[in-house]
Amino acid sequence: MARRNNFAGRLYRGEVSFDFVGRKKLWYSISGGILVISVLALAVFGLNFSIDFKGGSQFQFPAPSATATQIEQVVKNAGGGADANAQEVKPFNAPSFWQVQTEHLSPAGQTTVQNALNTAYHPPRGISGIAVTTVSASWGSSISQKALEALIAFLVVIVLYLTIAFEWRMAAAAFVALAHDIVITVGVYALLRFQVSPATVIGLLTILGYSLYDTVVVFDKVRENTAPILGTRQSNYSSAANLALNQTLVRSINTSLIALLPVTAILVVGTVLLGNGELKDLSLVLFVGMLSGTYSSICIATPVLADLKEREPQYKQLAAQVARKAAGGRGAARRAAKSQTAVAGATAGNGGTTNGGTTNGGTTNGGPPNGTGSAAGSGGATAVSLPDADGSQADSPEDAVADEPVPASQAASPGGQAARGATARPAGQRQQPARRPGSTNRRPSGKKKRR
Repeated sequence: MARRNNFAGRLYRGEVSFDFVGRKKLWYSISGGILVISVLALAVFGLNFSIDFKGGSQFQFPAPSATATQIEQVVKNAGGGADANAQEVKPFNAPSFWQVQTEHLSPAGQTTVQNALNTAYHPPRGISGIAVTTVSASWGSSISQKALEALIAFLVVIVLYLTIAFEWRMAAAAFVALAHDIVITVGVYALLRFQVSPATVIGLLTILGYSLYDTVVVFDKVRENTAPILGTRQSNYSSAANLALNQTLVRSINTSLIALLPVTAILVVGTVLLGNGELKDLSLVLFVGMLSGTYSSICIATPVLADLKEREPQYKQLAAQVARKAAGGRGAARRAAKSQTAVAGATAGNGGTTNGGTTNGGTTNGGPPNGTGSAAGSGGATAVSLPDADGSQADSPEDAVADEPVPASQAASPGGQAARGATARPAGQRQQPARRPGSTNRRPSGKKKRR
C-alpha cells in the first residue's frame, strides 16, 4: 500500500502533477537567456581548439616550480607566438609535466624555444628532455572537417529515424532540443575557455545520443496518452502530453542522476588530481551535456511538440470543446443568456408607462400607476404587458386575444371559452388540449368490450 501511495505512483496516476507544458513561456525565457549568453561567448571568445584541430607545435617538459603564466611568457619571448598556451598534466603513476602549445614553428623556431625553456627551467635531461610534437595545419583542418561531418550525419539520421518511428512534428521538437544542447555546451566551452580536443567531440556525440534517448522515452509515452483523446474528448493535447511528461519524470531524473554520478567523479579526478588531459575533456562535455539534455527533454522538447500539435485544426477544435465543457457546456451558456435577458426585461419593465385594464363590459381607464398592469372588472381578464425599449406599451399575441370582445353565451357558461381564456398563458408556452373527465376510458363507437 505504501508503494502505491508514494510520490512516483501519484505522479503516474495523475494525482500530483507539475504543469511543465503550461509554463512553457518560463522555460523558453530561461533557455533563451542561456542561448544568448552562449552565442555571445562563442562570438566574442571563440573556441579554444587543441593542436589536433588547428595544427601547431607542442612542447612537453617537467618544471615542478613553474607556473603557466611564467612558461607562456618565456615561450612568447622566444618567438613561440602570442597564442602560446601552457597546461600542467598530472598522470596517475608518473610525475607531472607541462604541455605548451604554440602556432606552427619551423625547425629553427622549435630549437629556439627549446633552448629558452632549458635555460629557464633546467629540465633533468637538458634540452633532450623537452619533447617536441608537430601537427600540420592540413591534418588539423581535416580532423575538424571530419568532426563536423560526423555531427551533421548524426543529426540527419536522428531526424529521419524520429520521422519514420513517430512523426515529423516529434522529429522537429527533438531536433530543437538537440540544437539547444549543442549550443549551450559549446557556449560553456567558449565562456570558460576549455580546450576542445577530439575527446570533446566524442563526448559531444555521446551526450546527444543520451539526450535523444531521454526525449524518445518521453515522446513514446506522449504518443500513448494522446492516441485516444480525439475519441474521448476528455482532455486537450497539452494536458495529455503534460501527464505523459509527469509519468516519465521520475524515470528521467533517476536515469540522469545515475549517469551523472560517475561522470562527476571522473571530472573531479581528472581536474583536481590528474590535471588537464583527455579524461578531463571527455568528462567535462559529458557533465555539461547531460545536465542540458535532461533539462531540454523535460522543459523544451515536449512543450515545443505541444505547440506544434495544437496548431492542427482537429486539436484546435478539441481544445475549444474541452474548454467549453470545463466551463459548463452549452446548457450553461444558454442559461446564462436567458438570465441576462430576464434581467434586461425586468429593468425595462420598471421604467415603463401606466396601462389600463380591460373588462368584459368595457374598458376601465386610469389603472394603478405602477407600470406593471391594470385593474380588471368582474369576470374579466387581466392583461399584463411589458413596455418596449422606447417606453411604449407592446401587446403580445396572448394580450391581443384577451382584449377581443367575448360573446355573452360563452361568458355565461362556466366551462366556456371566456373562462378558459380568462388567464393569458405566458408567451412561448405550448397549451395542452383540454380533456374531459373519463375520456381516457371511453372506447370508440362500434367496438365492444372483449370478454
